[in-house]
Amino acid sequence: MPDANVMFTGDIVEYRSACYCGDAHFEDWPTTLAAIRAFDPDAIAPGRGDALIGKAIVETALSSTADFVSSTYRPVARVALGGGSLKEEWDACRAVCDSKFSSFAIYEHCLPFNVARAYDEALDIDAPKIWTAERDREMWERLQG
Repeated sequence: MPDANVMFTGDIVEYRSACYCGDAHFEDWPTTLAAIRAFDPDAIAPGRGDALIGKAIVETALSSTADFVSSTYRPVARVALGGGSLKEEWDACRAVCDSKFSSFAIYEHCLPFNVARAYDEALDIDAPKIWTAERDREMWERLQG
């Protein structure tokens, strides 16, 4: 809504909620956040929760979302590129993210999907895989170690 300087970002921006990244492109997300920031919105309607009204809270949400995305992707990519298992990537992600984001809404729910997608992207699987019941079972088996 340009006349009100309000942006509806949906799940691209979250505030005190984990981002669901199971179908994301981690490496593209920071550029998208920069484009949103360039609009300098006065308010954002995020994916979850109340509208974010005021430049200070908008900036906090953009920065927190960027931190969440990079903090999820970087440790997973490092382990994936080193030949590590999905369980090792899970542990590396938790080591970075738990202290910062474990109190966020839907954090535990999103984490396995986020780690699985980050793993795939790090290994140059560009298109997110479709989640099926079989893939879900397979992922949980791999995460159990």
